[in-house]
Amino acid sequence: MRVTATFAATRAEYRGRVALVPTMGFFHEGHLALMGAAREQAGTVVVSLFVNPMQFNDPADLAAYPRDRERDAALAEASGADVLFAPSPEEMYPLAPAVRVSLPDLSAEMEGAHRPGHLDGVALVVAKLYAGLRPDLAFFGRKDAQQLAVVTRLAADLSFPVEVVGYPTVRERDGLALSSRNVFLAPEDRAGVGSLSRGLFVAADAAEAGERSGAALEGLVAAELEAAGLPSPEYVALADASSATRIPCLDRPAFLAVAARVGTVRLIDNVFLDPEGPADRGVRLERDSLLYAKGVGC
Repeated sequence: MRVTATFAATRAEYRGRVALVPTMGFFHEGHLALMGAAREQAGTVVVSLFVNPMQFNDPADLAAYPRDRERDAALAEASGADVLFAPSPEEMYPLAPAVRVSLPDLSAEMEGAHRPGHLDGVALVVAKLYAGLRPDLAFFGRKDAQQLAVVTRLAADLSFPVEVVGYPTVRERDGLALSSRNVFLAPEDRAGVGSLSRGLFVAADAAEAGERSGAALEGLVAAELEAAGLPSPEYVALADASSATRIPCLDRPAFLAVAARVGTVRLIDNVFLDPEGPADRGVRLERDSLLYAKGVGC
């Protein structure tokens, strides 16, 4: 595996069809699953590693984001990546950006409402990756459902010649959606976090049994969190899978999303629902995540 720091050096490594896996690093099994899926479909797999300051509205959150480049490089190579693109901030943003990329219709609610500017920062950095790396395929996890809608519409609206592929959420043994931030959960908070996925799974069961009311599905999630003694969620929302706008009825492909703070950690999760078929609850690990491997640092 080659490690590159510039767009041009990365493109020089290409052979055949190119798949991109955009990341901010501190890899877990969710990232590795994306790399494995990319490996099956491309001649060259590029994993980008860049903690993008433009998508953090809280400087403390940016400073605290876990980082371990040597660990990530070893994991990417073992997962079949051909190139690890690890640019400097100067490579990504040689000048203070004069261009902003915004999809206001897709980012008005949920994450957009609770993290102002976050999805605009995601759209900007992904547009730069699409333009600078020119991949044929780009793999994103379905765990960030609204983000997936944004980066998919971004490619379509700006005619980037890239196919965006969404991959099912990978979950820990207790159902918690994998996130690099999970390492910050205090031991006493672990019992309560399972209510996020439990609530979503209860709602998915109801949807598969014929429930179509958005309010009813959202209420099932909120009730599970309340029963676990968690604070009120920031949101529980049934949203159109393509437009990421809230809908009152499950009458099209959609996702049911939740965001809540557990202790000091903000968690998001979702299930994808289809009125014509089964829900996508993600895939669950059968062992502890490598996030908690002895010796892993932040």
